[in-house]
Amino acid sequence: MVTVDTVFDLLSNERRRYALYYLHEQSGPVSIDELVETVRTWENDPPTQNALEEVDALKVELQHHHLPKTAEVEFVQYQPEQGVIQVEGTSPEIDALVTIARVIEQPEDG
Repeated sequence: MVTVDTVFDLLSNERRRYALYYLHEQSGPVSIDELVETVRTWENDPPTQNALEEVDALKVELQHHHLPKTAEVEFVQYQPEQGVIQVEGTSPEIDALVTIARVIEQPEDG
């Protein structure tokens, strides 16, 4: 069972929140590349000369830190070998917390 503390810990990092918001809205597996692009867009940072390096760094950070951490809860299925992740089987309470956080934060497409 997932505790409120666990959900708040998952939501404590902006990149992890953005990933969870997006995954929560999808009805199936999402590719890591699609997730990286969405998180990057929602961060709304203007592109720099090192945009490709920044995308690569974001992908590495998500793949090796944030996504494994989210996969510690039973409603996140992360399959690094296939390069996909999805949220499935969340409780109404978890849905409510993620939805409320998303409404408050309102990440927007750049």
